[in-house]
Amino acid sequence: MTLSNYIPKEPAIIECNIEKTLDVIGGKWAFLVLRELFCEKRRFGELQRLIPNVSPRALTSTLRHLESQGVLERHVFPTVPVTVEYSLTPKGVDLHCILHEMKLWAAKWT
Repeated sequence: MTLSNYIPKEPAIIECNIEKTLDVIGGKWAFLVLRELFCEKRRFGELQRLIPNVSPRALTSTLRHLESQGVLERHVFPTVPVTVEYSLTPKGVDLHCILHEMKLWAAKWT
């Protein structure tokens, strides 16, 4: 055995999975959007009514970000005016346990 086996290795990059998760989820409105979509599919107007104080611009940005990350799907129906529904993908549904734990923590400590 050589002496080099006893020298700890310095990784070039330390990946943080928590940071990766936060990058996927996005900003502060994403948690509230996810909360509403865990229940059922929602339309834009429903989400806006259910999430107090979110501006249309912030909601649109959040929905686009979550869609680009593969967390939710946007379904467009050819009606007049166009109807758009949002629903979670399996990747999005998998976030439910994380948000549930955050809810339990908040109930305990805040």
